[in-house]
Amino acid sequence: MSDHKPADALSRHWTDALPRGLKPYAQLSRLDRPIGWQLLLLPCLMGLAIARTGYGFYGQDVRFALAFLFGAIAMRGAGCTYNDILDRDIDAKVERTRLRPLPSGAVSLKAAWAWLLAQCGVGLIALLMLPRLAQITALIAIPLVALYPLMKRITWWPQAWLGIVFSWGALVGGATAAQDAAIPSEAVALYTGCIAWTIGYDTIYALQDREDDALIGVRSTARLFGGRWFVWIAAFYALALAFWGVAMGFVGAGLPGVATLSASGVMMWFNLRSVDDARPHTALQAFKRNALIGAAVLLAFALEPAWRTLRPFLGD
Repeated sequence: MSDHKPADALSRHWTDALPRGLKPYAQLSRLDRPIGWQLLLLPCLMGLAIARTGYGFYGQDVRFALAFLFGAIAMRGAGCTYNDILDRDIDAKVERTRLRPLPSGAVSLKAAWAWLLAQCGVGLIALLMLPRLAQITALIAIPLVALYPLMKRITWWPQAWLGIVFSWGALVGGATAAQDAAIPSEAVALYTGCIAWTIGYDTIYALQDREDDALIGVRSTARLFGGRWFVWIAAFYALALAFWGVAMGFVGAGLPGVATLSASGVMMWFNLRSVDDARPHTALQAFKRNALIGAAVLLAFALEPAWRTLRPFLGD
């Protein structure tokens, strides 16, 4: 197989040391591109954090966080594998994707299905580490995830569908920390904000492929928005901040959290300003920086419960 590295892969990564026969499977799972599982993980942790506002973190939250981590890596990998199985003919026609393991022949279709099932097995183990309400909430998303690869063929808004499934962790995180048998309203507001955020950052990502997508008939918000992409993305980022602010209002978050969320908004603005759609690499760099933006948003939600957790040890 070719040792070609996609543009969005890390230049140096532990997967480089894998035996030659295993590298295509790591590439199928995008293990050399951790930004995907990071963006999948962050809403889970946000949901857990905001639902702990007013209570503080519990010892069992470490187990839940690990479950989210392993689940995000496994299910993001499974989702990418499934997407590549369905899109193998399209990927062969796009310059950026034609050397992926399936269109290049590095992995057979049968082996890709087996790898998909193995990753789902890891995801099941992670799921069993969560409370029952969180398990049910997570399972509801499976049909939505399965339909996602088809969206680019039937709608101009595949980024919105990605937002629905990629942000689902906010509901799972909220369900994990729920104090009763219902997902808290703050987690729903958080989830809505994460959908808007995802539409924004995935539109930035899709700016790289507009020409190839137009040639093969793949739809995206980047194509739909055309020359007004900046205004649309800015609007979705603003919508994300608004709903995150509503989530904070539901739990009565304090000034430090609000200030940190405001700083996240500033990060979003300057990150968007760095994108030049005539230079695709700037879109890729801006897309990747959303992991840092998400980490800042997570910090905004985690400050209050973290303070409550630490206060007894600080003698207050």
